[in-house]
Amino acid sequence: MSTPAEDDLLLERQLCFALTVASRSVVGIYKPVLERMGLTHPQYLVMLALWERSPRTLKDISDALLHEPATLSPILRRLEEAGLLTRERVPGNERALAVTLTDAGAALREQATAVPGTIMERLGLSREEVAELHSAMTGLIAATQRPAPEPMQAGHPG
Repeated sequence: MSTPAEDDLLLERQLCFALTVASRSVVGIYKPVLERMGLTHPQYLVMLALWERSPRTLKDISDALLHEPATLSPILRRLEEAGLLTRERVPGNERALAVTLTDAGAALREQATAVPGTIMERLGLSREEVAELHSAMTGLIAATQRPAPEPMQAGHPG
């Protein structure tokens, strides 16, 4: 008979495992849908940020996507090579990079409007169920952003 603490070590009980598999699986469902648009999933996320607001600075996109700017740079370069955006230094602030949709990038948004419905249909989820899952994941993300509590010192009550 195992203890609850031992059961906590079962692979099937690991939150990190379930999230990793769920993430890989859901992104995998997006792949063929996005390929028809000529985008990878990371490129799609960047385009979503730019469809909300363009131009945006690299730092702003980085903050929105919770990615390091260095991670985004090759994605932006490929999107620029595809003619979907431009990257230019911000006048008066040579350290800032402005990312702006091209007409082709803005036009791709019309095609992208079908993506959420296609994914919901493929997963068999309603808009409300997606909203519930999104809320739970957003709460989980927020929990990971909070500072960790100070560990209690042995022999000293907290």
